[in-house]
Amino acid sequence: MERMTLADCPIRATIKVIGAKWKPQILHNLKAGPQHFGELRRLLGATQKVLTQELRELEREGVIERRVDDEAVPRRVEYSLSRYGQTLRPILQAMCDWGVTHRARRQRLAPPSPPDPRRSAMESATRGT
Repeated sequence: MERMTLADCPIRATIKVIGAKWKPQILHNLKAGPQHFGELRRLLGATQKVLTQELRELEREGVIERRVDDEAVPRRVEYSLSRYGQTLRPILQAMCDWGVTHRARRQRLAPPSPPDPRRSAMESATRGT
């Protein structure tokens, strides 16, 4: 088997398109249907600057589409997955499924929390001991 260079790695190509802080979450939210900029911002809690930057990058890659309603006051911008972006659905779903499994695993493996000494003192006080 021929050794692949870093530049030829298909995983790296995928990460380059969807691998920023908010991009996977943007795409996940757009799976459900078109979203206005303000809705995405509220859902994600991202700053306007960062969200705008990542949306523009996704649009440049052809993964999302931007539609402007010039007749609305104030002007409304809506984003949706492009036809090409729809091909990311299985990847996004696999990431979501893995995240659910991973969270459950971490909860099962997490050591029990030490008892809160303040709580023990309050319980003793209420029992009269």
